Amino acid sequence: MVVTAATGAFFPVANPPPESGGAKPSGKVGGSLPGSIDARGLNAKKPAFGSLQAKANAQAPPKVNGTKVGIMDGLKTDDEVFSSPPPRTFANQLPDWSMLLAAITTIFLAAEKQWMMLDWKPKRPDMLVDPFGLGKIVQDGLVFRQNFSIRSYEIGADRTASIETMMNHLQETALNHVKCAGLMHGGFGSTPEMSKRNLIWVVTKMQVVVDRYPTWGDVVQVDTWVAASGKNGMRRDWLVRDSSTGHVLMRASSLWVMMNKETRRLSKIPEEARAEIEDYFVDSPPVIDDDSRKLPKLDETTADYIRTGLTPRWSDLDVNQHVNNVKYIGWILESAPMQILEGCELAAMTLEYRRECRRDSVLQSLTSVLDKGVGDLDDIGNVQCQHLLRLENGGEVVKGRTEWRPKRAINGIGSIDGFPAESF
Repeated sequence: MVVTAATGAFFPVANPPPESGGAKPSGKVGGSLPGSIDARGLNAKKPAFGSLQAKANAQAPPKVNGTKVGIMDGLKTDDEVFSSPPPRTFANQLPDWSMLLAAITTIFLAAEKQWMMLDWKPKRPDMLVDPFGLGKIVQDGLVFRQNFSIRSYEIGADRTASIETMMNHLQETALNHVKCAGLMHGGFGSTPEMSKRNLIWVVTKMQVVVDRYPTWGDVVQVDTWVAASGKNGMRRDWLVRDSSTGHVLMRASSLWVMMNKETRRLSKIPEEARAEIEDYFVDSPPVIDDDSRKLPKLDETTADYIRTGLTPRWSDLDVNQHVNNVKYIGWILESAPMQILEGCELAAMTLEYRRECRRDSVLQSLTSVLDKGVGDLDDIGNVQCQHLLRLENGGEVVKGRTEWRPKRAINGIGSIDGFPAESF
């Protein structure tokens, strides 16, 4: 019986036929394999009784390469049983370099990020740089400089940047100047002390002189700085250059006062707020001489062109809930004659802001042409116009004067001496 059990561990043994007779064995094991075929598909012969003792002694599991092999291992193929691991060489004993490289890359990126954060921190007042690359403060911390690329959607029918685009660049640099200097707090350009008192800046006068308009793809460099204007005002100047040539494209100068955000009334500059901004004031003359000419009265009886029913859109409002001052320029030009718009380009303008415009306002745009020779475009020369933007109830919002030059005879690229003294 022991011999039979040992033999059955390696070879299937057919059960003897029953004594009473029955169905004859089919000669298959499990109904699928012939009786003479073992699990490996080899012809199996019945062992002789003389060799059963050797099979019984073979119950101890054999060793392959010094490793014991169990009974189930005996069912493996010869290649599986006797296969040996590949020889140990220098190459297959090296560490996993991919994990090492990943760790080094992670450490390098983390170190680079920390270095960039340290580099953002200003070290000298003349090298203040905002963390988002919007511009930098130069010239002992007094001048803010920022570059703009003229986009395709910023040019008009003349294939040059519109006056609204250029004015938006001026406004953007003014706000970034305050932000980069660390003075912006809560309001739209308000300092911390101004925010405590619900004060905001409002523009009262703007003068602009354009020597040449940039076109699509040009990069312009805008410099801006501030100066004192009387006891309760501030002047902000801009100088716009072609970044590749350094030629002056536009000059602008503006006057600002403080207004209470709640009462909408003008306010004096508190001493605490003055102390925040006076260190940034530049002692220099304006880039444009003040145009002190009084604008004559303009109404429906003296205007040559009138456009009515102008209403602000939601997108025309700024964070202070009044119409952005750049929007007024577009409304003023709504009543300019088409002969001027098609045959000339805006060379200079002076705007006086009288009151703010709210979301529910309805406005009228009035224009008077001071030079009447605009009928024939072949003979048109420099033209001056007077403008008025008013509420329908008669309240003046903006008064202005514009100067135009023929598009076919654009003035040469201008230059300017004075502040900033640095050679840009």
